[in-house]
Amino acid sequence: MNKVLLGIAFFLSCLLLISFKSNDWISSEGLTIDSLRRVYSQPSKFWPTPNVDKEVKFEELATLQSSPINLSNDSIRSVVELGKLLFFDARLSGNNQISCATCHAPELNWADGKQVSIGHDELQNIRNAPSLENVWVYNSFFWDGRAKTLIEQVEGPISAHNEMNQDLKSLAKKLRKIKGYRPYFKAAFGTAKITNQHIFESLATFQQTIVSGESNFDKFINGDANALTDQQLTGLHLFRTKARCMNCHHGAYFTDKDFHNIGLTEYGTKNEDLGLYNFTKKPEDVGKFKTPGLRNVMQTGPWFHQGSVKSIDSLMVLYNMGMPEHVVLDNQKNDPLVPKNDKLVRGIMLNVRERKAIIAFLEALSSPPLLVKVAQLPK
Repeated sequence: MNKVLLGIAFFLSCLLLISFKSNDWISSEGLTIDSLRRVYSQPSKFWPTPNVDKEVKFEELATLQSSPINLSNDSIRSVVELGKLLFFDARLSGNNQISCATCHAPELNWADGKQVSIGHDELQNIRNAPSLENVWVYNSFFWDGRAKTLIEQVEGPISAHNEMNQDLKSLAKKLRKIKGYRPYFKAAFGTAKITNQHIFESLATFQQTIVSGESNFDKFINGDANALTDQQLTGLHLFRTKARCMNCHHGAYFTDKDFHNIGLTEYGTKNEDLGLYNFTKKPEDVGKFKTPGLRNVMQTGPWFHQGSVKSIDSLMVLYNMGMPEHVVLDNQKNDPLVPKNDKLVRGIMLNVRERKAIIAFLEALSSPPLLVKVAQLPK
C-alpha cells in the first residue's frame, strides 16, 4: 500500500480525538437525535431508504440468524463434537505443532490478531487469517473464493506448505494410530474407520456452529430502543445513508458475500496479490477480494486481506479519502490485467464527528467471544 497515503491516514485519524456532542447533531435530512431514535425504533421497513447504487441488490440490516446446525440431533451433535476435537488437535499438522485453532482462536473471535498468519517452520502466509464467525453464511471461502464448500475450505490449510503442511495421503493413517479417536468417529459416522472425508466433514460441521453472540445492535433491532447510544445511532444512520457502507455491507451479517477491488492489489510489486483472478483467470476479477462481515469487526484487526491497516481510525480515513488507485505506468497501458477499483468504492467525505459515529456503531456490533475449550484430546 502507498506509504504516503497510510501516513496521511494515520495523521488524520489522530483528529478523531475530537469529542462527539450528540445533542446538537442534525443530519443532512434535518433529523435530530430524538427524531432519529423515533424513526429507527420502528421496524426496519419504516427506516429511511439507504443510499446504495442502483445496481446493488441489498438486504436490510437485520438481527442474527440461527446456525443451520441442529445440536438437538444426537448424530449431528456427535459430528460436531468430533470436529471440535480435531479443530484443536495439532496432530493434524505435519509437525504436530499447529492446529486449526492456532490461526482461529476462540478468544480472538476466531482470528489470530496477526497481520498474516504464521504456519509450518514459521513461514508467513500472504494473507490475514479471517475470522471463522458465521462462516456458514458464505457461498465461497477464503479471501479469493477459491473454495466452493466448507469441506474444500478445511482441506486447504491442512495441506498448505506454509500452514499445517500435512501430507493428506497419510493424514487418516496418522489418526488411526490414536485409539482414542475411534469411538468418536463411530458415534459420528457409524463406523470407527477414519477417513479424510470424515475428518473434513466433521471439521466443516463444527465450523458451522461458530456464530456471533447477541450485540447491542441486535438488542436495538429486537425492541430495546436504548440499546444504542446517541453516537451509535447516528453511526447507524450514516452507515446506511451518507457513508454508503450498505453498497457492500448489508444484511444480518453486514456482507454482500461478493468480491470487490478496493485498490489493495499492489500490482507490479513484490507484494502483488491478484485475489479472485488467481482462481478464475478473468481479467475483470483482478484485485477482487471477498467482502468480510462486520460483526465483531472491532475485535478482529488488523484489517484487509493483507492485514495492512492496524487502526480502525486509519481504515475509516482511507475509505473517506477514497481507496488508493493503481497508477498506470507507460508499459502497462495495454496490459489487460491492470487493476481497476470497483466503482462502488469512492471517497465519502465524512467529517471527523461522522467518522467517530460510524466507528461507535461498529462497536455496537461486538459481542463476547464464544469460548470453546477441549479438556483433553484423544490418546
